[in-house]
Amino acid sequence: MADVLAQEKALNELILAGKGMDGFEQFYADDIVMQENLDEPTRGKDKNRKREQDFMGMVEAFHGVKLLGSAVNGDVSYSEWEFDLTFKGQPRRPLTEVAARRWKDGKIVHERFYYKM
Repeated sequence: MADVLAQEKALNELILAGKGMDGFEQFYADDIVMQENLDEPTRGKDKNRKREQDFMGMVEAFHGVKLLGSAVNGDVSYSEWEFDLTFKGQPRRPLTEVAARRWKDGKIVHERFYYKM
């Protein structure tokens, strides 16, 4: 559990520093499965990298991010985030989400985001 705790902390620090894609490259497994709410999961690092880049392409302005809380239990970690964003063509607004991650051999193998837009 100590390794997952340290890895979760390091990833969260990268996200807070605006280096989320660096964290993606460092901590996500090649066979990562990522899922938004109840949407179909996206499988594989290349497809998820593109999905993340597409999301960032929708952001007009990034005003800040806060880590509201995090926890680790065995190979599972959770973090609650509040992002302050302006999406292209939309008003500025907060986005609060929970990321649930499953770790294996130092890499995230499954991540699911829970939020309401």
